[in-house]
Amino acid sequence: MSSSHKTPVIFSTQFLTSLISTSLVLILLGTIVLFVLCAKNLSAYVRENINITVLLNDDINGEQIKSIHKTLSEQAFVKSLKYISKEQALKEQCKDMGTDPTEFLGYNPFTASFEIKVKAEYANTSNVNKIINHLKKSNKVMDVVYQKELMDSVNNNIRKFSVILLVIAVLFTYISFALINNTVSLTIFSKRFTINTMKLVGARWGFIRRPFLNNAFLLGVLSALIADGVIIGGIYWLMDYDPEIKSIIDMQVIIITSAAVLLFGLIITYLCTYFSLSRYLRMSSNELYHI
Repeated sequence: MSSSHKTPVIFSTQFLTSLISTSLVLILLGTIVLFVLCAKNLSAYVRENINITVLLNDDINGEQIKSIHKTLSEQAFVKSLKYISKEQALKEQCKDMGTDPTEFLGYNPFTASFEIKVKAEYANTSNVNKIINHLKKSNKVMDVVYQKELMDSVNNNIRKFSVILLVIAVLFTYISFALINNTVSLTIFSKRFTINTMKLVGARWGFIRRPFLNNAFLLGVLSALIADGVIIGGIYWLMDYDPEIKSIIDMQVIIITSAAVLLFGLIITYLCTYFSLSRYLRMSSNELYHI
């Protein structure tokens, strides 16, 4: 009896059932962790795709354009910088509208410009207004425009999304703990009379706990590995489907998510096993027949 007690039955139906259910819960929990980690990258990605357009005077020459380009590229708030000539602006407009405004105006109405994508930390109304005031000081700049309503809307939606995501993360963490706890508790419940028999023959609580805790450790590791495999497989499938995902889910996010799933798997299965065992260890023989 001692030998069979010390060695967990890894490939038993009960263990496989616990493994599958725990893995599914960890996949759910890992997905939430992934979303939380990606929220910051997603926020930065959205903010950094809002353009600030610097319209240049018509009398500007090539050397002055190069000078402005160099000055702008050195600014701390610039994420990326793109120069659009008058000819390129006209060409893009003709392509988008299907008509050539020079045919009825007799001249090119567009001006050369720079399109600036600012870094995420500067993508708010307060900082952008300071940037615009700074840019307008140049006598070679005709005007500076940006989509204020879009930026305000993006920032407001990101704040709301962050709060909602935090609430969902807390809720699903609780649900995950409850589901894994139920799975572990049912497993130990089926062994309650074996536990009681070992108590009656004088086995110490530590001796009784050891094989169950070893089994919990193994369950946590295997479940986490399965969950990590599914989550990472899903991530790489998304990256193949849409390469832009790589700018939101980077290697650091993948590593932290995988480590978090493993940590959650070990901690939750271990603690649930420990406390469930303690409950039955404290029960008398008579109490076991009335639960």
